[in-house]
Amino acid sequence: MLYEELLTKLKEKADGKYAEFHGRLLKNENIKLIGVRIPELRKIAKLFKGDEETLLAFPDEYYEVTFIKLTAVSMLGYENFIKYIDYCVSLLDNWATCDCVSAKCITEHKDDFLPYIRKYAAAEGEYFQRFALVSLLHYYVEEKYAETIYAIVERCDTSLYYVHMAAAWLIAEMLVKHYESAVGFLSEHSLDRKTHNKAIQKACESFRLSGDRKNYLKGIKR
Repeated sequence: MLYEELLTKLKEKADGKYAEFHGRLLKNENIKLIGVRIPELRKIAKLFKGDEETLLAFPDEYYEVTFIKLTAVSMLGYENFIKYIDYCVSLLDNWATCDCVSAKCITEHKDDFLPYIRKYAAAEGEYFQRFALVSLLHYYVEEKYAETIYAIVERCDTSLYYVHMAAAWLIAEMLVKHYESAVGFLSEHSLDRKTHNKAIQKACESFRLSGDRKNYLKGIKR
């Protein structure tokens, strides 16, 4: 498929009202949207199976094209996925594409992928760090990785809004699934006050925590 053919296909699926709505959510006026919904983008990404090199050579003029690139790479087996992941992460410029990258191959290669997560967490870019945190959220919320998660969260720059929100989301999930461990981490006051409190807020919004645990967490807000 040529780039012009891809644009034609996308514009056939365009929804102007959705483009306007999604544009407001992205909060980035530099992003150009056609207005195609995610299920359609995922279907189109599948059309490039076996022809990822052609797709990756297309310009990143539109949000949807970048999203399709990231989705297509996410569908690859781990060895091929790794070939392209640095390039793909370099394309991230908004929270939505960052959060929607879902590579099932990582679930069978968690230890192998950790060096990449550490590398992105240590990078200066806001979305490099968010990608690292969201990857931990998607694949690593286990007791086995608890100390790794806390160490990486401490390293990230939570003064950056989308890093702050991802860190709070991740720690909230740890509070829900591994309460004692996560409370121990919060008691060390390693997080800035804002992220500490946001993690507690998000955890307390979950129906998966008991009332007693929610009351305790509210009591350790800073």
